[in-house]
Amino acid sequence: MANENNSLTTEFILIGFTDHPVLKILLFLVFFAIYLITMVGNLGLVALISMEHRLHTPMYIFLGNLALMDSCCSCAIIPKMLENFFSEGKMISLYECMAQFYFLCLAETANCFLLATMAYDRYVAICSPLQYHTMMSKKLCIQMTIGTFIASNLHSMIHVGLLLRLTFCRSNQIDHFFCDILPLYRLSCTDPYINELMIYIFSMPIQIFTIATVLFSYICILFTIFKMTSKEGRGKAFSTCASHFLSVSIFYICLLMYFRPFEEGDKDIPVAIFYTIVIPLLNPFIYSLRNKEVINGLKKCMKNYNIVK
Repeated sequence: MANENNSLTTEFILIGFTDHPVLKILLFLVFFAIYLITMVGNLGLVALISMEHRLHTPMYIFLGNLALMDSCCSCAIIPKMLENFFSEGKMISLYECMAQFYFLCLAETANCFLLATMAYDRYVAICSPLQYHTMMSKKLCIQMTIGTFIASNLHSMIHVGLLLRLTFCRSNQIDHFFCDILPLYRLSCTDPYINELMIYIFSMPIQIFTIATVLFSYICILFTIFKMTSKEGRGKAFSTCASHFLSVSIFYICLLMYFRPFEEGDKDIPVAIFYTIVIPLLNPFIYSLRNKEVINGLKKCMKNYNIVK
């Protein structure tokens, strides 16, 4: 009988947001617009970096991969969320749920590593400019990028595999707009202690390592900047790091807010909206609007396109 009772939930209902008809339409339009802008901004940035040879430097290669992962994050979450605004059942199968979490975990883990590599790149560029091309060679850049995706993929597979060991018999209603790991733990009738332990064993070292890399890089950068005698040099150094520092600050503030005790769920949705939807929307603008190289590359591509036409 116990085995029969644990048979179990193979589909979930994503409660999501409001059921009010007017608010549903409004939210659908808002998130649809955000999705379009996010995809155009991030994929456009990837295309620009690929086409413009002047942007084939370590910083922009990492930035292109960051934009690609932001696109992956948005694709994993928003389309299903938009569908559920007008779906009566709001159903998602267990395997769709696992796939959604896999791609989200892949994107977020890769973002952690990419932001850390970008911080290290800025550290080398400002603190050791004469050795930059040696220390940040194209070979090392490729190795770091491949390592990021291998580690992120393994990390995602571990947590998805651990989720598949759980049985869900308490309820099939997920009080969220996507299949996040903490709401799934709350629905499990299997003790998720091992899963939670694995988060601390695998996820926390990644967070500690990447945050430590970012902090070390920026501490060294600040010391180097304060030693500069030229105001022009200081201004150039600050402008070089400003976009990345803003992006990494927003990302890690949201991530640290999310890593709370597992029992607390009242703030899951607002924080999740920010790190799965708002951050991928903001990143292309943060890195593009005040970046002369990106703007000049965009103008050049547009000019070439017009000439061809």
